[in-house]
Amino acid sequence: MKRAIRFPLASLSAAILAGLSAQPVLAQSDDEDQLIEEVVATGTRLKGSATAVMQERKDQAFVADIMGAEQIARTGDSDAAGALRRITGLTLVDGKFIYVRGLGERYSSTLLNGASVPSPDPTRTVIPLDLFPSDIIESLSVQKSFSPSMPAAFGGGSVDIRLKSIPTDTVFNASVSVGGNTDNFDDAWQYDGGSSWKGKDDGTRAAPAAIQALWDSRTSLNDVSTDANRQLALDLNREYDTELKSVDPDFGFNLAFGDSTDIDDFRIGFLGTVGYDNEWQVSDQFLGEDYRQNQDGTATLVRGWDDVESTEHNVKWSGMLALGVDYNRNHRVDLTTVILNDTNDELREKLGNSNNINFGSDQRIREYDVTYEERRMVANQIKGMHTFTQWNFLGFDWKYSDSRSSRYAPGNVQTRFIITDHNEDGVFDRVNESILNNATTASRYSFQDLDDKVENYGWNLNYPLMLDKWDITLKAGADFIDKTRTASNRRFDVNARAFMDSSVLQGHRFADILNDDVILNAPLRDSILRDTTIAGDDYVSAQKVDAYYFEADMFFDNKWRISGGVRWEDFRQAVVPLDPADGTIDLPTSATPEDLASLAFQEDNLYPALALTYIMDDEMQLRFSYGETVVRPDLRELAPTTYLDPLTLFPVGGTPGLETTDIKNYDLRWEWYVDNGDNLSVALFYKDMENPIETVQSPAQDGPPLVRIANAETGEVCGVELEFLKGLDFLGDFGRNFYTAGNLTLSDSEIQLDTQAIVEQTGVSAAITNTERRLTGHSEYVLNLQLGFDSDSGEHSASVVYNVFGERIIIPGIEGRDDSYEKPFHSLDVVYTYYPDFNSTISFKVKNLLDEKKEITFSDNLIRSESQGIEFSLSYKREF
Repeated sequence: MKRAIRFPLASLSAAILAGLSAQPVLAQSDDEDQLIEEVVATGTRLKGSATAVMQERKDQAFVADIMGAEQIARTGDSDAAGALRRITGLTLVDGKFIYVRGLGERYSSTLLNGASVPSPDPTRTVIPLDLFPSDIIESLSVQKSFSPSMPAAFGGGSVDIRLKSIPTDTVFNASVSVGGNTDNFDDAWQYDGGSSWKGKDDGTRAAPAAIQALWDSRTSLNDVSTDANRQLALDLNREYDTELKSVDPDFGFNLAFGDSTDIDDFRIGFLGTVGYDNEWQVSDQFLGEDYRQNQDGTATLVRGWDDVESTEHNVKWSGMLALGVDYNRNHRVDLTTVILNDTNDELREKLGNSNNINFGSDQRIREYDVTYEERRMVANQIKGMHTFTQWNFLGFDWKYSDSRSSRYAPGNVQTRFIITDHNEDGVFDRVNESILNNATTASRYSFQDLDDKVENYGWNLNYPLMLDKWDITLKAGADFIDKTRTASNRRFDVNARAFMDSSVLQGHRFADILNDDVILNAPLRDSILRDTTIAGDDYVSAQKVDAYYFEADMFFDNKWRISGGVRWEDFRQAVVPLDPADGTIDLPTSATPEDLASLAFQEDNLYPALALTYIMDDEMQLRFSYGETVVRPDLRELAPTTYLDPLTLFPVGGTPGLETTDIKNYDLRWEWYVDNGDNLSVALFYKDMENPIETVQSPAQDGPPLVRIANAETGEVCGVELEFLKGLDFLGDFGRNFYTAGNLTLSDSEIQLDTQAIVEQTGVSAAITNTERRLTGHSEYVLNLQLGFDSDSGEHSASVVYNVFGERIIIPGIEGRDDSYEKPFHSLDVVYTYYPDFNSTISFKVKNLLDEKKEITFSDNLIRSESQGIEFSLSYKREF
């Protein structure tokens, strides 16, 4: 049942703000003079590490895929996002977001140790998975069929990132790594920013104190005098100009120390980790914005950037502390604190054109833009697991998680120049021949803040029963989530047309053109700085979920397993855009109570699930599951404001009143687990969706087209998954050192779009080319293959890993233009590891060995491209 919430403005604001391994084994006798006999394990390292996770997967009542820490190490992935793309049916988008079974990131959810966590990404409420370094991960679990004990916001699957916990023995190790990229060998465009090796700005980028004071007093830059405006411009950091410099090598380190001890019936332990990575990525890019459709079906680029050189500097550091107390193996309490920081600093030096300056003229546009952001997440979690043996092994689990994330993006800058080809040789000197663009937006500064907080707590009760041939476990529990988000964006432009004498704009460096003398003394016809912050750049939001569930897990005669139950969720959400000028709710003066009600809604419903498993024998089983779930729009997608999508760089407009998506999920899977570690599974899946949330495109008068969020009428996804792990022992003595593993997903999707309904919902035109098409982001195939080697001596191991996904729609087409697709990316990685002794590990990794590029095209026309280069690294790890 869905209903709009109606309550006064003050109550609404108050409610929102208040709610929130198999190495050689040495056998030695007591006599030290006796020879040491070497016993060699013939199984591969991967099989040894995979045994536990495969057993867990086999024992799951609902369909799930699990990846352990050793498997992650074998593929050489540095974070959770990279590792997850190896799992069956998962694809990685923008290096951060996981698509499960062809469904976009909004159709997947992420948990940290089973608890909900906030996102520091301003464009999405799902957390970017590149935040989590692989060194702190114990395992990754992707549940693909819904169970009542998990959140009902479930589409393709739910990812649970399980962090390492207290060890059983002393752990003390350190590792260092160095690396680089083939694209980084030459000099790259860089600038003097205010960030450091710590990944923290030193204040250089922050808004000048005088401007910040105006914002704090709710005063616009447009409301001050021209002379006062001059003084404000004088305080600006203007040192963003680019120059070619050599690129530093990548480097990083990790430390881990932990131990546990037994005191009578208690075991007490701890584990602490610290990690740091400093990386550079230089790339050549192409950014097309607008195309003219020709009569012969071809298209001509009329606006865009055909020569882009990007330099990206990324600093990550993490810290984790886990404490645990165990009493008599029946009662355990764990406390975990994790801090993740990810700072990204990207400079794009661009050459292109506009509607007024075309490619055939003797002029080009030169622009550089700086995108800097500090993302941080801090999570504090405590959980308890209790078994009461005196009460028929009654189990009681509980959890509490308080986590916060933030995104600080100060001093992002975009500056535009005009270049003239004085020699008429078609060569444009971007260093010496440019002048500041004589426009109202010669340069733009933006300052963004986002804070997210999530409080999640709940409990779970398990009671086992034995009845004749029945082995039954009854489960009941509750889950409560409170989330709040505040976001603000301030921006202003440098108005070059404010100067009466345009000759002051001559020069190729922004800091030299707008020097102190020009700002203070040049004759003006207008203010130099123009406040371009718009209504809706600020917003607050709140979300609250109260859930209760009941579940039963029943075994009959060790042949049949029936699991199922129902979950009830009461979901409440409000998203309120604010007017930056006065902090009030941003609604038109003609807004009706219905307009206000569209900002908040509540829905409560029952979500059933059923899983049936037929256990054929000790090695083989057949599963079927059914579940009803929901996917709700992101907080940002409900606000009637526009934001920039970091993947496409297209503006995206939110749509108040978006409908939630109801999904019926069907799964059928056959699994075969062999004693030697080999395994094989085949799965069929089908999803029936009502009101799927999709993106549509609307024409824009200037700049890239506008993307809007809207509901399609219906949608469906179906497919088949194949997964295997096989040792090559059948090839004889040579083959016993090798194994092969892989997975393949073949799927299809279709949605139905009603153009008129979308126009009414979004309020903008939407001349959709294909009203029947695949889901945005859906790939018709995903393939992962891995060939591994382990030497008899246990001193050497190697893996060759291949991943590819089929093309997927990124930007839906309009006005007869076809949809734009991200092209398949063939990723080939190699990892070699050498174990010189029991305590040392040396690893060499090469990624993207094929030197593939990321590309987005429509009808064979290039829209976006980005080189990736061949990445390599060398690491050394020592156990103490």
